[in-house]
Amino acid sequence: MSQKNEIPNFFVYGEPSRALDVGFLHVETVMDRKTLHFGHVASHKHPSMGQITYWFKGGGRYRIEDRTWDFSAPTISFVPSNIIHGFEVDDQSDAIVVSVSDDTLKALAPLVDLSLDTPTFLTGRPEDPSWKRVDALLEMVSAEYADRGGQSAKVMLGLIGVVLSLMGRLGGSAALPAASPTLALALSLRTAVDRHYRSDWPVGRYVELLATTPHLLDKAAREIFGLTVKELMLERRLLEAKRLLMFTIRSVEDIGREVGFEDPAYFSRFFRKRMGEAPAAWRRRNLERSSAGGNAEA
Repeated sequence: MSQKNEIPNFFVYGEPSRALDVGFLHVETVMDRKTLHFGHVASHKHPSMGQITYWFKGGGRYRIEDRTWDFSAPTISFVPSNIIHGFEVDDQSDAIVVSVSDDTLKALAPLVDLSLDTPTFLTGRPEDPSWKRVDALLEMVSAEYADRGGQSAKVMLGLIGVVLSLMGRLGGSAALPAASPTLALALSLRTAVDRHYRSDWPVGRYVELLATTPHLLDKAAREIFGLTVKELMLERRLLEAKRLLMFTIRSVEDIGREVGFEDPAYFSRFFRKRMGEAPAAWRRRNLERSSAGGNAEA
């Protein structure tokens, strides 16, 4: 087993990875989990969500893939899903961590001035007006989540979008380069799948588009995402179907066609195999849970 495959996947740090609700958001501070890590967070990744981490006091050492920084507050990072990261800090340090599901990030991406496909790590000065705005916005995110949790998704997404755009203004255009050819290829594959998943391309089309070989593309997908190229394509179609079921009133048949299934029965079988229930039943259950305030978890 390669070292990459030994990196643990977590839901939030210390909790086993699991499927996320569509529209999932979670906010906590690093020191909320102090008894789990005592300031030493081992290298790990999150399969289905990205994270904004804003260090508002203290400092330490932060790692993203094979890059390491000694930092002090204020510092902010954005780490997409499946990117390896970790840190060491003392007990006087703390940060606000905003975890956002991939489906939510995909919806935000066209609206923000920051690439959400690559990691970003930024440091600044407390007296800088832009950093004061970042601080105020993330305090608002934290307070809103503490007060209303999943009941304030529109407010939360607006605030998070502004934070990401401010990160772009502060230097996010100089986002970290991919740490390895394998990671760079995997991120390019994910972008390509986002653009073309509705067309149900064969794997060979992605190989041609990315000017690589089937072996290298499959290796990148397995190492970074834990999926084959074909599975990555199917997971993207499933994600879009879940988003449309949750947030639109379109028919199941129409949604199936939107994500590349002309045969409604085939779409239903595809969805049931992966989610354990038919699309209409899944929609009904999740809408009932969302109306009861259960869409986001603490």
